[in-house]
Amino acid sequence: MARLTLNKSSLTQESRHLKAFQEFLPSLDLKRQQLMAEHSKARKLLADIRKQQEDLKPVIAKELPMLSDEQVDLTDIVKVTGVDLAEENIVGTRLPKLEQVHFKIRDYALLGKPHWVDHLVKQLQSALELQIQVQVAARRLALLDVAVRIISQRVNLFEKVLIPRTRANIKKIKIYLSDTERAAVVQAKIAKAKKKAAA
Repeated sequence: MARLTLNKSSLTQESRHLKAFQEFLPSLDLKRQQLMAEHSKARKLLADIRKQQEDLKPVIAKELPMLSDEQVDLTDIVKVTGVDLAEENIVGTRLPKLEQVHFKIRDYALLGKPHWVDHLVKQLQSALELQIQVQVAARRLALLDVAVRIISQRVNLFEKVLIPRTRANIKKIKIYLSDTERAAVVQAKIAKAKKKAAA
């Protein structure tokens, strides 16, 4: 850190810095609040998707108990072939957003397979899509964690370091300048008294 110069130009410069810091801090704090709100929404969304995932398991078990029939070949009946992701900008943080999931359904004879296979295909698609949604939501949450941590560090830097340090510098310069001014007045009075006494 540069050594503090105790003069009027330094006082002006420190006052300008303080004004800039105080003007910048509210917008930085607003950004932090927006990111924290988005973080809270992302956490809730992830919990909701995970709950949907958990809720789907008993539904499949109840509606499709015939899955245990090993005579019906269901290997790779539904595969994810692609995932379309978009990018969303939330207060300067780029977050992934799930647009669409592409599936490939293995050909099977409609009359050669049991009637419940169609329903199974739909449920598998739902389960796979939920799994991908969980991954995207978890990634969003991780990116928001980092963004909130960084913005909080910046707000703390301004609130707890830069602004107090600048105020202390201003106070130190003002005290020095007033002491110097007072000393100059005292010296002038002493010189005037000596001159008067000599005359």
